[in-house]
Amino acid sequence: MNTLALGPEWISPEYLIGQFGLIGILVIVFAESGLFAFLPGDSLLFTAGLFVASGTIKQPLWLVCALIVAAAIVGDQVGYMIGKVFGPKIFNKPNSKLFKRENLDAAHEFMEKHGPKAIVLARFVPIIRTFAPMVAGATAMKYRTFLAFNIIGGVLWGAGVTVLGYQLGQFEVIKNNVEPIFIGIVLISVIPVVFEVLKSRKEKKAAAQSGGESGEGPQSPGQQRSGRHAKR
Repeated sequence: MNTLALGPEWISPEYLIGQFGLIGILVIVFAESGLFAFLPGDSLLFTAGLFVASGTIKQPLWLVCALIVAAAIVGDQVGYMIGKVFGPKIFNKPNSKLFKRENLDAAHEFMEKHGPKAIVLARFVPIIRTFAPMVAGATAMKYRTFLAFNIIGGVLWGAGVTVLGYQLGQFEVIKNNVEPIFIGIVLISVIPVVFEVLKSRKEKKAAAQSGGESGEGPQSPGQQRSGRHAKR
């Protein structure tokens, strides 16, 4: 297989699996599900499936999928509890380096737009999938509802992407073109994030122009958010 040339070697799926095996996969899935963004979630699962198909990972597919799903579900549970316990502190730190305000705001808007099903949809959107469970906890989403959608999302994402990699790994053309496939996965997965960022900027610009025309001074991000919520 080719070596993925996207970003530092230490976060490439091939390096992580080669160095740490199945344990490395589970740790990354757990961490990205509720603690740290910018980890190779989608491409890591796809690579795991490829490596099961090639025999590089010795464990059977069903066991790999079951463990990945469990790690994803538990990771979201941790994210939910972080949001529930520390939500106000997290959301009131605009200069936080770990929990950047714009990431939390994007996840919050995503949750408001899609409701509880956002927990499922967020699994397939980088960055959003890390912060969505925190937002769910901070906004006091009913735990039973969160758990149900968390399990559904964990199964669809964790097992689905891994099985896809396994099935496609049976074809030589896929094995010989791993890098272009990874690049495609990354590009497709970031499209929703880019769309939400551009949409948010457009809304803020429109709100600023509207405020200027009405004779009001520019509003702070907090005032803009409260204004939008009031309209709802």
